[in-house]
Amino acid sequence: MTKILTKHFDEPRLHELETYRRLGGYEALQKARAMAPAAVTAEVKKSNLRGLGGAGFPVGMKWETVPPEDKVPGPRYVVVNADESEPGCFKDRVLLTRAPHQLLEGLLIAAHAVGAKETFIFLRGEYQNQYDILEKAVQEADAAGWTKAASISLMRGAGAYISGLDTALLETMEGKKAWPRQPPPFPTVAGLMGKPTVVNNVETLSMLPFILREGGEVFAKIGSARNGGTVLFSVSGHVEKPGVYEVPMGSKLRDVLALAGGVRGGRRLKAVIPGGTSMPPLVEKDLDVALDFDAVRAAGTFLGAGGMIVLDESADAVAVAHNIERFLSHESCGQCTPCREGAAWLERILERLLRGGGVPEDLDNLKRVGENITGKVICALGDTVGVVARAWLGKFPDDFKAKIPRGNS
Repeated sequence: MTKILTKHFDEPRLHELETYRRLGGYEALQKARAMAPAAVTAEVKKSNLRGLGGAGFPVGMKWETVPPEDKVPGPRYVVVNADESEPGCFKDRVLLTRAPHQLLEGLLIAAHAVGAKETFIFLRGEYQNQYDILEKAVQEADAAGWTKAASISLMRGAGAYISGLDTALLETMEGKKAWPRQPPPFPTVAGLMGKPTVVNNVETLSMLPFILREGGEVFAKIGSARNGGTVLFSVSGHVEKPGVYEVPMGSKLRDVLALAGGVRGGRRLKAVIPGGTSMPPLVEKDLDVALDFDAVRAAGTFLGAGGMIVLDESADAVAVAHNIERFLSHESCGQCTPCREGAAWLERILERLLRGGGVPEDLDNLKRVGENITGKVICALGDTVGVVARAWLGKFPDDFKAKIPRGNS
C-alpha cells in the first residue's frame, strides 16, 4: 500500500532535522515559496485533500475563504490543532513523536498560502514528550532559517476535551473559558484575536509536503473520488495488533481490520467505531464500506479523526453507550442548556439500565432526550451527546431490552 506520512518511519532519527533533510525534507517548502500563494492553494485543491481532524472539509476551499488584506487588513494566522483528545485517537501523537519536521514543513507551506507571518501549534497538555520533541524541532527549524518568513510558537492545553473544537481552541488561546463560538463568522474570517485564522489538524498539514513535492493530481489519484491521498487510523480495542495504520482513502473496513490482525481470539465482530467514540458504530455487514468521508457518511456514521475502536461479541452496547455519554457529560462546557442537562440525563438513564433498574420508558426517553439535544446546540459535542445513545440503541436494541427486568416490563 502507498504510504505518505509513515513512509520513513523505519528511520530511527527521523525526528531530527538532519535525517529529515537527507530524505528530501523542506524541499517542498522551497518549491512552495517560489510559487504565488494562490498557486499553492490551487495545487492543494487539485489534491482533493480533506480536513483529517474530523470535519472532512476540502482544505483548499477552506483556505480560499480567508479574505484578502484589502477587505480585512492586518495579520493572518495558521493554528495547528494538536489537542488530540477524542477517545480512541492517537495518530497525531505518533506523527508528532516520529515526524515533527513533516508537520512543521506543512505548517509553513500553509502559512505561505494564506499570508500568515505567525503560526501556532496548540498541543494537548498531557503530551509532554511530544512537546519536548516539537520544541527541539522548532529550534532546529529556527536555526536553519526555515521560520524567517513565518514564526512558529507552541501553546499547551489544560486537559479540556472541548478545546479540540476549533473555536473553543481559539478562545483558550486568548485566555478565555473554552466555550465554542456560534458561527458565523467562521475562524477564517474572524478567528484568533478577531483576525483571519486557518485551523488545521496535525495529519492534514503533514500531507502538504508530499502534495507540493509530487503534485496535487498524484495525491488525488492515490485516494478515492473527492477524497485524495491516504488516511491514518488509530486502531484499538478487541484486535490482535493495535496501532496506527496508513491506507489509501477508500480502502475497505475489512482491509484495515486485517492489518490489525483481525478480531482478537477469533471472536465475532460486534461493532466498529470508525472515527473516535463520538461516531455511531458500524457492524459486521458494513465490512465492505469504503473508508472515506463520503462513503462512511452514506453508511450512517462519520470518518471523524480516524480513531477506530473494534468491539467483539462480548461487548455490551449499553455499557459502551454509558461510558461514552458519561465522558461527554463530564466534558460538556455547560454553555448550551440542552447539552449540559441532557447529557447528565442520558448518563443517569443508562446507569439505571446497567444497574438492573430500567423500565420500558427508558428506551423511549433515550430517543426523546437525544432528539431534543441534536441540532439545538452550538457545537458538535452537544450533537454527539444526542446521537450516541440513540445510535447504539438503534443498532443493538436487544442489549438494551435485556437490561429491563421482567417485573418492570
